Amino acid sequence: MTLSNSPYAPLQSLPLMIWLSPAFPVGGFAYSHALEWAAAAGDLPDANSLQAWLDDLVAHGAIRNDAILLSAALQAARDGDAIALIEANELALALAGSRERHLETSGQGDAFRIAIRASWRNDAFDKFDAAIGGAIAYPVAVGVAAGAHGQDPGATLDAFLASAITNLTSAAIRLGVIGQTDAMRIIVQALPAISELAAFATRATLDDVGGCAFRSDIASMRHETQATRLFRT
Repeated sequence: MTLSNSPYAPLQSLPLMIWLSPAFPVGGFAYSHALEWAAAAGDLPDANSLQAWLDDLVAHGAIRNDAILLSAALQAARDGDAIALIEANELALALAGSRERHLETSGQGDAFRIAIRASWRNDAFDKFDAAIGGAIAYPVAVGVAAGAHGQDPGATLDAFLASAITNLTSAAIRLGVIGQTDAMRIIVQALPAISELAAFATRATLDDVGGCAFRSDIASMRHETQATRLFRT
């Protein structure tokens, strides 16, 4: 069901709040995006260091690329362009720089796809889901659903990026790096940067994908052999 064709049209933005909430069954709580190794290695001794780490992910790392890939997938779904959608998904999966990063994006992407099929399915989503066929990257899955359900690109990106930062601060709390008050402070301080990134991503193309958050990529590789782990990544 598409909300614009339903009696719930005034609630148009509510799907984003639901899809990107901790209650939506994508298993985001199980992934730390390598924060676990970074914390163990001493890279994240306090709230300030975590803030800097997350700022780098937004400006130069996977969060930036995910925003661009989501935007490309959403636009492809709105345009009915299955080839562009497949290209965005293939690039998203190829950008996973380690086995764990691939697991993180494909695991959450497939879980998101299953949940959408069960509760928010429509013909447009089915069409593009069938075109992709195999594993789907998480930002691409969100972009497909948003495009199929007529969600605003800017609002979708804002919600997705806020969710990404919130999930990582939640992981940091469980790792003992910060407490809840520091987590809220970090999220608030990140809002201008993620809003700027969302605005950029709406006009970006796949040619803008790229990054240089090397320490985060190394942390992901090192986490694969970390002896004691709470998180899958």
